[in-house]
Amino acid sequence: MKTAVLEKFKELFGDTDGVSVYFAPGRVNLIGEHTDYNGGHVFPCALTIGTYAAARKRTDRKLHFYSMNFEKLGIIESSLEDLTPSAEAGWTNYPKGVIWAFAGRGMAMDCGLDIVISGNIPNGSGLSSSASLEVLTGYLLRDQYGFDVTNIDLAQIGQYSENHFNGMNCGIMDQFASAMGRKDHAIFLDTADLSYEYAPLKLQGAKIIVTNSNVKHSLVNSAYNERRSECEKALEELRTVIDIHGLGDMSEEQFEAHKSAIRSEIRQKRAKHAVYENRRTIRAVEALKADNIGLFGELMNASHVSLRDDYEVSCDEIDILVEEAWKIDGVIGSRITGGGFGGCTVSIVSDGAVDRFRTEVGAAYRRRTGKTADFYVVEIGDGPAKL
Repeated sequence: MKTAVLEKFKELFGDTDGVSVYFAPGRVNLIGEHTDYNGGHVFPCALTIGTYAAARKRTDRKLHFYSMNFEKLGIIESSLEDLTPSAEAGWTNYPKGVIWAFAGRGMAMDCGLDIVISGNIPNGSGLSSSASLEVLTGYLLRDQYGFDVTNIDLAQIGQYSENHFNGMNCGIMDQFASAMGRKDHAIFLDTADLSYEYAPLKLQGAKIIVTNSNVKHSLVNSAYNERRSECEKALEELRTVIDIHGLGDMSEEQFEAHKSAIRSEIRQKRAKHAVYENRRTIRAVEALKADNIGLFGELMNASHVSLRDDYEVSCDEIDILVEEAWKIDGVIGSRITGGGFGGCTVSIVSDGAVDRFRTEVGAAYRRRTGKTADFYVVEIGDGPAKL
């Protein structure tokens, strides 16, 4: 990948003198979905797949973007005077949003950039290609311009730009996982205060398999923002009867005692998911620490049921992938991962069942949907880097 982006950079911009190459990973979330904007816990890990960039400063204020994943679009030109979101800007709204967010923090670039991007995260898969691109942009800006920011700052800037530049009201999880990844560890993150710990993923005799439904989603145009507003309204109603900062503050018992304050059955279901999913995530990490991988898998399965029934962010294709996974001996747990409405499932599968999992789930998915699923045995990697 490094060689490929350098060769493309030379082809487009003449040479590679002074060019640097950077990487930021995608992520998969093992459990704790739609809890990050509700003040709850999440448990993601960075992947070894992600987004690469070759970048070099210019002597003027122009910005030149090129993606090897969208070659037909050619070089997209902008400038430091044109940091506004637009439909015409397409994928470049993500790096432009980060540049805009840096400038808003008093870190304005004094000259433009030529950037060539290439990623090996399947587009629309729910493995956070957008967060990876945001963290990558922030990381290379820090290196190229000497900005004084930490990796946690990069995560927060990426989230801020996606919220306020791209109009996607996401939580912090995706950017945090990309910015703070550690090889062979997942991140147990409390999104209420950004306290976190690294938990070794000791999956002796098992693999993490991500299954791509190849059903594309665009969260900006989906019900994602609607779910967040439903939870915010439910929180507002609950605060009339209990002193809480976020839904993540509540136990299941507290929720059941006070849920009648939520004056909508739909909002009750959304809030129930946020509360119960947060508690599942805490218990899942405790189970992992106790080497109880069986309980971890049971909690993953319960997470999917909640996302399907209470939060309603799954879809037929994803449900079929999970149902077929649950039928196979050696599947420890399987659930939807990511924002939903398509994308991927994440499964923990015993080594001896991996081949059968791919064969049988793939065949059943084709038979029931007419679509083809892709399977990735993923490795857990580090955060962003200059290569």
